[in-house]
Amino acid sequence: MRPYTFFERLSKAFHDSASLSKILVVSTISGGGLMVYSEANASYSNNGVETGTKRKKKVVLLGTGWAGASFLKSLNNSSYEVQVISPRNYFAFTPLLPSVTCGTVEARSVVEPIRNIARKNVEMSFLEAECFRIDPGSKKVYCRSKQGLNSNGKKEFDVDYDFLVIATGAQSNTFNIPGVEENCHFLKEVEDAQRIRSTVIDSFEKATLPGLNEEERKRMLHFVVVGGGPTGVEFASELRDFVNEDLVKLYPKAKNLVQITLLEAADHILTMFDKRITEFAEEKFGRDGIDVKLGSMVVKVNDKEISAKTKGGEVSTIPYGMIVWSTGIGTRPVVKDFMKQIGQGNRRALATDEWLRVEGCDNIYALGDCATINQRKVMEDIADIFKKADKENSGTLTVKKFQEVIDDICDRYPQVELYLKSKGMHGIADLLKQGQIENGSNKSIELNIEELKSALCQVDSQVKFLPATAQVAAQQGTYLAKCFDRMEQCEKNPEGPIRVRGEGRHRFRPFRYRHLGQFAPLGGEQTAAQLPGDWVSIGHSSQWLWYSVYASKQVSWRTRVLVVSDWMRRFIFGRDSSRI
Repeated sequence: MRPYTFFERLSKAFHDSASLSKILVVSTISGGGLMVYSEANASYSNNGVETGTKRKKKVVLLGTGWAGASFLKSLNNSSYEVQVISPRNYFAFTPLLPSVTCGTVEARSVVEPIRNIARKNVEMSFLEAECFRIDPGSKKVYCRSKQGLNSNGKKEFDVDYDFLVIATGAQSNTFNIPGVEENCHFLKEVEDAQRIRSTVIDSFEKATLPGLNEEERKRMLHFVVVGGGPTGVEFASELRDFVNEDLVKLYPKAKNLVQITLLEAADHILTMFDKRITEFAEEKFGRDGIDVKLGSMVVKVNDKEISAKTKGGEVSTIPYGMIVWSTGIGTRPVVKDFMKQIGQGNRRALATDEWLRVEGCDNIYALGDCATINQRKVMEDIADIFKKADKENSGTLTVKKFQEVIDDICDRYPQVELYLKSKGMHGIADLLKQGQIENGSNKSIELNIEELKSALCQVDSQVKFLPATAQVAAQQGTYLAKCFDRMEQCEKNPEGPIRVRGEGRHRFRPFRYRHLGQFAPLGGEQTAAQLPGDWVSIGHSSQWLWYSVYASKQVSWRTRVLVVSDWMRRFIFGRDSSRI
């Protein structure tokens, strides 16, 4: 029997050994011999990428909005392989979209390629595709390519995951009003802002053509904004400045024909702001010539007219040239389908726990506009809370006993702390004493379960849903990334509050939103600012604060420089009125 040669033995070792530990490689370079000895003990992830001695956990991230980009930018653990799937390959700074519609800021200045955002030590890949189905049973997401056929000749494909992060955001809500989808502009994406900008310029160009009567010109130059929230108000303000500062100089005949109307179904605009800001904004819009129609609910839209109904039931028809629809958000189809699968079909958004984990799904997280935190009520867990605090099973609870677990209770149920602040109480002792007084037991130093219920019965009134804003989504993305970074560490040493219905502690502290304030640009270089602590500022100084904050919040130095240079260009040369 012929003995194996060296190269045959080496080849056999490659094919026969499941875990090759030592490889001897021989090669010749320019007639000389070079010997290399190496250790190899590699394993591969499910997509065939070498990952060292341990397979990396695969995290699939759906979406590149505020929540997704914040998660990707903050994740700093190389033990994960991140697969990003989104129909757009960039992150957009959406608060500046109203500025893009009028050329105050250019579209490319507010976007950053998503591949530039991930940290260098995190393995990230991107697929420009749209997810149309989530299968939690098989841990797969099914996607449709935005670039046509893939390498296998298929437009649709599936991707496996270990963890799924749903950050798809939301879509504009039309409330099923006839004609809205076909005739209105929305303002959710960069492409929306670009279309609005083109339509505004087209309206002025059409209005200058010969052969049109006065009524037709007025209709073409009548711009209607539906929705009195921050986006609608800011767009109306930007459009008014664009027209008065730039366009009337180029189209002097159109000066007296332009009209801007803001329709709002509620009694006031900017209802989420302080009353002082709301009143100032309505008065300023009146001075600036923006027609604000409050209590007007849109019932129908066609290609030339919009019909709105007042609270008295009177329906009026308004001719228009362009409508921008900014009335709220709705659930995306893929999220609706997923909600039906997991028994949440009757909700408006995905319900998650305080750790952003989708209820009923241990390895799926949802954040941003597509989800809402379902905060646990204190009264639902009151018996378990009492039992956890009453370690001796005495049936009564002293203030001292309850004080031992109050930090964990406040961490798990933030409404407790909010309730104490709203009532001007200094601590849980004040709340428990109040419960004793209400039950006629002022001299008692102990409470039973019924007295504890009485003391805490009003606490859950402070449960609030978080607003669907960029600020909330960004903080959720950062929080979840930090949880992933410390996953293994917190498995061994949990840092969260005690489990009232089980033993031990939760792995992480629950997500807590920290409100940093909000702005409402009102045009004419004036902005309303509402900061924590009921601090309200309105005027030119707030505008410069707005400039500073929005410049600092840009995702990269590239976009920061571009946005600031756009503002400077506008101050010097005015806004660009080109159609491109």
